[in-house]
Amino acid sequence: MAPIKMARITMVTPDPLHRSLAAPGLLLTPLAKDHREGLRAACAVDDAIWEIYPTRWIEADFDANFDALLGNPTRQPYAVLADGRIVGMTSWIDAQPAHRKVEIGGTFLTPAVRGIGVNGAMKSLMIGHAFASGYHRIEFRIDIRNARSLAAVRKLGAEQEGLLRRERVTWTGHVRDTAIFGLFPENWTGRAVQPA
Repeated sequence: MAPIKMARITMVTPDPLHRSLAAPGLLLTPLAKDHREGLRAACAVDDAIWEIYPTRWIEADFDANFDALLGNPTRQPYAVLADGRIVGMTSWIDAQPAHRKVEIGGTFLTPAVRGIGVNGAMKSLMIGHAFASGYHRIEFRIDIRNARSLAAVRKLGAEQEGLLRRERVTWTGHVRDTAIFGLFPENWTGRAVQPA
């Protein structure tokens, strides 16, 4: 009888993801209490965008959301800095090393850095790091009203796998439909940004 060949499995160490990631002019660093005021200022610049987010990150709502994010065990948030200034946030969500899957979400960038490559570079750092850490599935869950984010994840090579209808109620009372996307190493259209 021929020996049975065992498949090689790449194991992921616990929490290999939430570490600082950097490229020239860009830093993703684990969100901490000392980022509060910089993030507050970045979020306050675009009042209108919060209409399509599940929560509102301005005025009286900011502090409760900031504290809840830092205390959420299913999220590993980053402060996003461009040229040393906080310009937004993003997160790893529900990382499951045993299943090698993670979601990227909770992303906000201030208008001054939209459309100039910051989001692409940030996602490239995160995706490259996740795949290099042994993850093989990255998910994105996006409000179907958020055309900018839908287009951005499609550019990455992510494919829409379904629509979760009436998936959540946002802070405005809107009953949200959520598109779910999956991205795999073989579909990723980008290249990892080289760390600075």
